[in-house]
Amino acid sequence: MDKWIELVKAKMSELNVTQEILAERLGMSQGGIGHWLNKRRQPGIDDMNRVLHALGMEFLEVALVIREPDTSKEESQDLVRKYNPYFRYPVSDWRESCEVRDGEPTVYDKARFELTDYHAQGAAFWLRVVGDAMTAPSGVSIAEGMMILVDPAIVPEPGKLVIAQWPDSTEATFRKLIEEGGQRYLVPLNPTYPKALFTEACRIIGVVVQATARF
Repeated sequence: MDKWIELVKAKMSELNVTQEILAERLGMSQGGIGHWLNKRRQPGIDDMNRVLHALGMEFLEVALVIREPDTSKEESQDLVRKYNPYFRYPVSDWRESCEVRDGEPTVYDKARFELTDYHAQGAAFWLRVVGDAMTAPSGVSIAEGMMILVDPAIVPEPGKLVIAQWPDSTEATFRKLIEEGGQRYLVPLNPTYPKALFTEACRIIGVVVQATARF
């Protein structure tokens, strides 16, 4: 609930949308909106998603997650339903623009979504890692098959993992952006792959903000 309120308030501020304007878009009273944003009342899942849509964030969805509690902390607690705001983002099909791969093309399902508690600043999307260029012998390692969440609105600063695309290529590259001696490079985590000089001709599509493994 807190994350949903934080997201909604931030978007309202960005768009200069007042509670009155938002209430008009939803066909309800300003007081009702105020109760939700001040935690005096808790909206249902459908209402939370209506607000996101009214603010132009159709790419997000609040979902009900049912999970088993940590019995090591509360042994007597039974299975309960916990209302936590999770957002869903699409698993991107890169065939329409470019593909994130180091090997052969991979087909992605447009209708597929993955859930996370990360609320993105932009139109985030998931990609499945292909190849071992980001598999490191130690430290941070993103192996083939892992899902990575890309947020296009995050500033691509040195030290970030990024998705980049060269103008003469229809394929994207998953690399770490670093800076050495005043020059930036795109560096694989796998030392057997070469690093590439980052120039203005290279487009940063987004910053990788999360990586998860599927079992």
